[in-house]
Parts: sequence; structure tokens; C-alpha cells
Amino acid sequence: MVFEKLKKVIVDVLNVDPDEIKMESTIMDDLGADSLDVYQIIMGIEEEFDIEVPTEEAEKITTVEEAVELINNALN
Repeated sequence: MVFEKLKKVIVDVLNVDPDEIKMESTIMDDLGADSLDVYQIIMGIEEEFDIEVPTEEAEKITTVEEAVELINNALN
């Protein structure tokens, strides 16, 4: 469920094919995001999941799986 919602956020920001987004995908290398895109994805995560992502945590996210883990930890 978290992955599907995150996928929607990424698609909205990066305008990529949802089928390209896998748990192991790196946000910058595989999906082509730049630092501004990553910031927009983090903002989208905060809005979609009603959580706050600390800057130091956001800077550590490189893969979709890491983003899912961060969201799950924030929700629990």
C-alpha cells in the first residue's frame, strides 16, 4: 500500500512510467530525478502520508525501498 502511494507521488513529480518504478530503483540514477525533483518527492510524501520527513533523513534516501522504509517507520 505504501509502495503504491509512493509510486503515485513519484509518477506525479517525475512523469515516468509507473512500471519503471521498482523497490530497488534508485531515485536519481534509475528514475532520472535531480535534487529539486527529490525535494518535490519528499514534499509529496509528507503531504500524501501526513508525516514530516526530517532533512537529514531525506538526504539519506537514494532508493524507492529506502523511501518506503522511512514512511513505514514514520507511520508506526
